[in-house]
Amino acid sequence: MNLEDVPIAALNQYTYCPHRCWRMFCAGEFVDNHYTLEGTGLHDRVHSLGAGHREETWQVRAIWLRSERYGLVGKADLIEAENGKYYPVEYKRSATGEFENDALQVCAQALCLEEMTGQPVTMGYVYYAQSHQRQAIALTPELRQRAIATIDQVKTLLETGTMPPAVYTPRCKGCSLYAQCLPRAAAQVNQYQEKS
Repeated sequence: MNLEDVPIAALNQYTYCPHRCWRMFCAGEFVDNHYTLEGTGLHDRVHSLGAGHREETWQVRAIWLRSERYGLVGKADLIEAENGKYYPVEYKRSATGEFENDALQVCAQALCLEEMTGQPVTMGYVYYAQSHQRQAIALTPELRQRAIATIDQVKTLLETGTMPPAVYTPRCKGCSLYAQCLPRAAAQVNQYQEKS
């Protein structure tokens, strides 16, 4: 991996929370909680299965993807090919996708896959382990533009190392790094300082 490469997973983290992305990819901080441990266990199972066929579909797991054009690198959970068409499948531990971060991660995988195979990729999937459901992700021009814009934002974050502010949202409740950033405390300190 080149130092300039953006990890595909960073797009997911940045879209979920820029501050979390900074802590993980700039400060090198990571703490497990029960959500991250469940996710790691899921990915360990997915990545240990290798390659093969499921009916008419060829599958390969835990394959590295790269895009020189976008400066991306990362491991795909699953790539499937059927009738000459490729599509990425990302595995997530949750029941459903509530936010766009999973779709952007799949789109980034598709951008790499297109460059590596020379084939257009028009569809991807997110498999949600709790519900045992695949959610189809149409790789529209709009989603591609948002993914490319996010790649640029993450590149800027990695290059400058500038820490985004910690902002409290409902997503913070499940974040394994909540105790490190304490977004509510930061807001209270700022409020207190303004009143002085």
